[in-house]
Amino acid sequence: MNKHIIANKRNTILIMIGFIAFVALIGAIVAYAVNDWHVAITILVIAAVYTTIQYFLASKLAVAMTGAKEISRADNPKLYNTVEKVASMANVPMPKVYLIHDSAPNAFATGRDPKHSLIAVTTGLLDIMSGNELTAVVGHEMSHIKNYDIRISMITFGLVCMIGVISDLGFRMLFYGNRRSRGERSPVGVFLVLVASILAPIAASIAQLAISREREYLADASSAKITHYPDGMIAALKKLDTHARPMKQQNVATEALFINNPLRKGALGNLFSTHPPIEKRIERLEHGKTQV
Repeated sequence: MNKHIIANKRNTILIMIGFIAFVALIGAIVAYAVNDWHVAITILVIAAVYTTIQYFLASKLAVAMTGAKEISRADNPKLYNTVEKVASMANVPMPKVYLIHDSAPNAFATGRDPKHSLIAVTTGLLDIMSGNELTAVVGHEMSHIKNYDIRISMITFGLVCMIGVISDLGFRMLFYGNRRSRGERSPVGVFLVLVASILAPIAASIAQLAISREREYLADASSAKITHYPDGMIAALKKLDTHARPMKQQNVATEALFINNPLRKGALGNLFSTHPPIEKRIERLEHGKTQV
């Protein structure tokens, strides 16, 4: 597990460097297309400033986008006490506890590190989970905190949003700029901007998908290790599968944060989902039991 934590800290730096390089490439393509290299510098500066700001504010943005509200022990003793108990079992600082008023059973964790973290749970999840199952779900989210998965998911969440904005900005600058510069634009550059505007958000989302799927498998296994009760995680996953429904406040950017996919499933849902199929997650946990 320590190797995973070290790898996550290293990957956070690599992701941020890769993001800056990716945005610089998009900026260079747009600058080439409009024949103005000041554009590239402007886009790069905006990206650098945004990366720094979102490192500290992305978790607050995620909370706002999901409608989560912070609670105290008095507001919901069952949930608060469970989070406190699992934090002690995992040897992790007590995270803030949030509640989402939504009948869809789900939960997520976010923050930049274990000292600045939170766990949010829906009312729908509290309605269907037994004590052991709720402990397992909280253990799953606590694993994301302990393993620094929250940092990677938070950074990726913010950067995916920003790449979409940068791509849209480049597209608008290309087609809605001043008339004088339109005649100076390179046809090749215009083509490259169109390609980048379409492919950049897709590439960012695929990267988010790949990172998220493996994290879910590891968090399931880590929850079983923290609670010493893999059957609790297996039972919780089965209920999540049986009672799954889309959440009221849906956003593609926050999809990867949740323990279960909060979006409506389409025909290609499993292929492009940030979550592995629940049956495969259960299968891995069952296999892990036989290896003990």
